[in-house]
Order: sequence, then C-alpha cells, then structure tokens
Amino acid sequence: MPKRYQGNIITDTPTDPDGNYENSVASGVWSLGEALAFGKQGLWPTAGNAAPKALFMGGEYSGGIRVNTVDSIDITTLGNATDFGDLLSIGSFAACNIASSTRGINYGGGQNGTNVIQYFTIATAGNATDFGDATQNINENAGISNETRGISACEGTSNRIEYITIASTGNATTFGNDLTLYRVRLAGASSSTRGLIAGGFGQSQYRNQIAYITIATTGNATDFGDLAYARSDLNGMSTDTRAVFSGGYNGSYQSYMDYVTIASTGNATGFGNLSDYYSSWGCTSGGTRGVAAGPSKAPTGESPLNTTIIDYITIPTAGNAADFGDLTVSRTRVAACSNSHGGLQ
Repeated sequence: MPKRYQGNIITDTPTDPDGNYENSVASGVWSLGEALAFGKQGLWPTAGNAAPKALFMGGEYSGGIRVNTVDSIDITTLGNATDFGDLLSIGSFAACNIASSTRGINYGGGQNGTNVIQYFTIATAGNATDFGDATQNINENAGISNETRGISACEGTSNRIEYITIASTGNATTFGNDLTLYRVRLAGASSSTRGLIAGGFGQSQYRNQIAYITIATTGNATDFGDLAYARSDLNGMSTDTRAVFSGGYNGSYQSYMDYVTIASTGNATGFGNLSDYYSSWGCTSGGTRGVAAGPSKAPTGESPLNTTIIDYITIPTAGNAADFGDLTVSRTRVAACSNSHGGLQ
C-alpha cells in the first residue's frame, strides 16, 4: 500500500480497521476525517461494542463420560479456545444457540435428560449460575433465541416447545408443540423474529422436516419445508437472514451442510461440506461467521471418536468449512451459544 498521511504522520504500512468491535485493530495515527469515513462504513472500533464470543459448554468423551468444561473463543479471529469456567453439573446434548447479547444459557442435557437451566455472563469468565427449571427432564433439544426469549423445542419424551425470559431467572413456560411429530437430536436456528426447528429422529425414522415459530408469540410450529437430506444429530448456525444446518447422522456420519432463507419458507439448498464426516456438533455464529465445535468423528470401519476440532464457515457465502482451531478438551455433543448469533443481529 502506498504511503499516506494519518494525522500528519506518514505511515509506510497503514492498517485499516478490521472491524467495529472494541478490540478491532486500527494501528496508526488517524485524522478525524479518516476515522469518520471508516465510521460511516461501520468499520471504526467502538468502545463497548464487544467482539462476538462463543461458549462451548459441556459434552462427553467416548464411552459416555461427561464433562462440565466450558471453553470460549473470539469468533472474529482464528485460534484455539481458552478455558472459561464450568457447568454446575456435567452434561451433554443440551440445546445450542440460546443466548442474549449478555447471557449464555445451558438448557437441559445429560444422558437421561435434566430439568436444570443454568446461565453464564458471556463477557466475564466464570462458572455457571442456576437459572431455574425446565418443564420436564430434557436433552437432545433444539435451541432458539432472540434478545428477549430463549426457546427449547422437541425435548425429552414429547414434542413440546417451552421458553424462558433470558434477562430474568425462573422456571420455563410452555410455548406450544412442534407440529404433531415427536423427534430428538434436532437443530435450531434463529433470526430476531423467527425460529427454525430442523431434522431429528422420530417414529423410527430420520426426519427431513423443517418447522418454524414466531419467537415473540406462543403457539404450535408451522411447516417450513424440508432439508436436502433427512438426518439427526445436526445443528444450526445463522445470520438474521440465513440458517445453515451442518453435519448429522442418518445411518452414516455426514459432512453435508444445507441452508434456507429464514424469512421465507421452502426446501433447503446445498451449502458445502464440513472438514470431515461428523455429527453432534456444538454450532453457533457471530456476525457473518458460523462456528462448529466438538463433533463425533467416525472414520470408515471405526467407532465414533470425540475431537477437539473447531470448524468455521462464512454464512452468506456457500462453500466448505475451514479449520478455526481446537477446544481445550477433546469431546463431543457440546452445547454452544454466542452473544451475537442470528437471533441477535
């Protein structure tokens, strides 16, 4: 890049801002005019605008040994996760993507399900705090949320949908039902107004159904369309406009990803592939980037293995996943959330 003036100082290698978050890099001495120009583009670092952070909560080792480990990453960078704190109790198979811009929620989970709901303050590393109770013991549930409500769908032994108010604490309230179909190990994804419930296993079949709800109301889910492939053990990541459903299992482990436009209805379209054949990811998103961590990997002829893998995608642009870094502990069936997922954008 050629030399230019930045606040009357010539800089040989000026660095443009890499984002508008408070920890974004904008090295150099800047004139007010240059800062204003970047600000109008939404690219000037702003105090208090926290960078997207993801939490990866709990999970289990091969053989069903569960852990209470919670890791965190800055979604805008690449690199390994760092230790954040611990769950109140060990758990896996809890819902992903239940969070506000300040609180992350771990909703249910465990081998036989639990009614425990616990929360973290995402900006501050530390252990979980009790939030309240679900309406029943649940696991393998889909998570949906916006800034106000957290929703758990198709959990336990019913097709029930229930919700909490994230900013408060207290027990969950019934929201409605997911059509008439009981299914487990399914995916959730959100915009700020609409939540999607996709895939799963029910009535001895891998399911391709996608249903949707309006987050601010209560009531039963409505048919949205179909996944490209029926499967369970998938998960979702989204912007406010697009949801991507990644991986899964339908008799064999899958690397496939497909996507839908959340505000419309219709069938999913192919997006790309994960870095290998996986299921049981912990998936969430921040800005335009989706992240997926801790999948079960099943090499040909071998039993599923837990991993430390974190993949990422650029949600507005179809394509294959790339390596982000590693978790601190090898595990699978992780719950994930962030302070800037699709329901918060």
